[in-house]
Amino acid sequence: MTAYAMGELEPTPFDERVAPTYDAGSAHMFEPAVLGPTVDVLHEIAGAGPALELAIGTGRVALPLAARRVEVHGIDVSEAMVRELRRKPGGDRLPGVIGDMATTRVGSGYRLAYLVYNTITNLLTQDEQVECFCTVAAQLAPGGAFVVEVFVPQLRRMPPGQTAVPFHVGGRHVGFDTIDVVTQRSVSHHDVRAGVREDDDGREVATYSASAHRYVWPSELDLMARIAGLTLRDRWADWTRAPFTADSESHVSVWTKAAS
Repeated sequence: MTAYAMGELEPTPFDERVAPTYDAGSAHMFEPAVLGPTVDVLHEIAGAGPALELAIGTGRVALPLAARRVEVHGIDVSEAMVRELRRKPGGDRLPGVIGDMATTRVGSGYRLAYLVYNTITNLLTQDEQVECFCTVAAQLAPGGAFVVEVFVPQLRRMPPGQTAVPFHVGGRHVGFDTIDVVTQRSVSHHDVRAGVREDDDGREVATYSASAHRYVWPSELDLMARIAGLTLRDRWADWTRAPFTADSESHVSVWTKAAS
């Protein structure tokens, strides 16, 4: 295991322009009602650990999980996001690597690997998403679990001709997706007015960012898991373990590796 090593990687949408205000723009995801159940479920599945977080980012989940004495390792493609993690108390003690989560191996024998907050969709092709499952499965201990939190595409909201769907509207953040149903590609647009500078007139200046995604259906993820040798164990609508139904807008799914 090595410390986060800065390398020559392709630019990511989570760069120096986005990373410093990322937490502010995602403040709703830090709310105790959201983060608490997330960490509770992951802590229970990890047991004695260790755990691997793909796309560890600024440590929203990794830091509170590590505070519960779970050994957490991380991987992220964005050096800028990891720098924000390092600035936080305890962030410099989380080992991991800078790399592509579809192909980079961090270690082995993990009781838990997890990928939260829709980040599986940052992999922009089906092949990359399948490869991610295979890479994770190779690093899991026998009986280990891979947990993914991701939205369910809300195409039923879209009448013919509509290409945009909002996913969060708040006082400090507005987000919406523009969607191509043929390629399963979408672009998430974020307008953030939190933790940013003021102009000469004292008015708050907004920041805009956008990121590309490939949305993926639950059944498609199950097939990816099977290709990687994993079996679906649980699927909930959210981290409270509410039942997953036809009306669920997201899911938390748990796939496991054979115990022997």
